[in-house]
Amino acid sequence: MPTCPNGHSSRASDYCDVCGERMVPSAPSSPTGEGMSASEPRPPYSPQPPVTGKGGARPCPDCGTPGTDRFCEACGYDFATGGGRPTPRTAPANPAPPVPPPPPAPPTPFTPTPTPPSPPESQAQPASPAPVPSTVWTAVVTADRDYYNSIIAEEGPDSASLTFPPYAPERRITLTGRQVRIGRRGSSQPSRPEIDLREPPEDPGISHVHAVLLAKPDGTWTLVDPGSTNGTCMNGSMEPIPNNVEVPVSDGDRIHVGAWTTITLIRDEAT
Repeated sequence: MPTCPNGHSSRASDYCDVCGERMVPSAPSSPTGEGMSASEPRPPYSPQPPVTGKGGARPCPDCGTPGTDRFCEACGYDFATGGGRPTPRTAPANPAPPVPPPPPAPPTPFTPTPTPPSPPESQAQPASPAPVPSTVWTAVVTADRDYYNSIIAEEGPDSASLTFPPYAPERRITLTGRQVRIGRRGSSQPSRPEIDLREPPEDPGISHVHAVLLAKPDGTWTLVDPGSTNGTCMNGSMEPIPNNVEVPVSDGDRIHVGAWTTITLIRDEAT
């Protein structure tokens, strides 16, 4: 069995099984069978440190594991060369105290989602009454020859001095406000009447306030004679209406005043 330079018997021929030293190949035997030459010195023998520990095993200075071979079976420490400085044992770190789990979140109260009320079933709405259309009343002022002839036929005290005007243009006046006065403006009057018959041709038989048209809430009108000198007639009649009495008027009614003036009322539906 080969022997290493340190004197250990080793089964391996390259490195010693005990100390790991490289094996020195043995010199070939001489033909004469003589051994090593006396002049060839033998390598000095270096005794290994005694093996301590249980059963002849020495503890690994790095990890403390008992070892019987050159290299520690646990960490590979080289017992022959020292393998560097032993790694100091580190004391086990104190385990960190367990972090208590966070307290459970309080349960979220259940709030039911309000359901929007369903729209009510469409009900047939009663048809709204048709609005009452507003009306527009117009007074058409003309010089009426037929009415003039009736006045002359009565042979009144002033009939001989009356002459029918040769030119009398038609006038149209819209009835607005609460009342419309029919008359002839004078210098002492604070305001002129809405239907002023002093305009050419000036009718000599008209009083300053001859008659008044009054508006009613339902859109109609009435006629009042407040006490004129020559009276107020209607629709071809020569009989005057009573004083200070409201007389309803309608579309197409004719109002006769003075010597030749006729006022025709026309009602139109507003658009």
